[in-house]
Amino acid sequence: MTDAHLKEEAIGSEVLLDGNFLHARRDTVRLPDGASATREYVIHPGAVVVIPMLDDGRIVLERQYRYPIGQVMIEFPAGKLDAGEAPLVCGQRELLEETGYTAIEWAHAGAMHLAVAYSTEIIHIYFARGLSLGERQLDHGEFLDVFTATPAELFSWCRDGTLTDAKTLTCGLWLQNVLSGAWTLDWQMASHAAANR
Repeated sequence: MTDAHLKEEAIGSEVLLDGNFLHARRDTVRLPDGASATREYVIHPGAVVVIPMLDDGRIVLERQYRYPIGQVMIEFPAGKLDAGEAPLVCGQRELLEETGYTAIEWAHAGAMHLAVAYSTEIIHIYFARGLSLGERQLDHGEFLDVFTATPAELFSWCRDGTLTDAKTLTCGLWLQNVLSGAWTLDWQMASHAAANR
């Protein structure tokens, strides 16, 4: 199957913002019918989200204030990729920095595009288990609370609107299907998983 009848072709581009973290562009595109239109979008370096599973069945979550929406959000640990950084390495780094946990086993679940209409952002999803708690290493200016919950509590918050973060909602879907046995994961020891990523 070909998608040529759906594709848009860039015929011009201008920089709207060249920030420290995000960049924004406005492109002029030729539509499949030959007409032209503009597309404004954000260029994002990509990120990783981690679903940390404790041995007793609980999961590790965070509460963090998100300035653009002015609310404290419930989220799984996550962070942006550094230039040239492998997603698994980023996940291991973010889990330790934000929560203090390290994991013996890791499994790559998949990836999601967070806002396909206006952002290039892709988030890689990892599960982590065999957790050991150590010392958090928060970045300068980073403030968040770490807490644990049961999967049932997470699913309830997804259902009733307490939790509205898109990446965490998607991770809730993954977690529900993994715990039910509907979806399987390829678990690997941390050092082996890092070598394969």
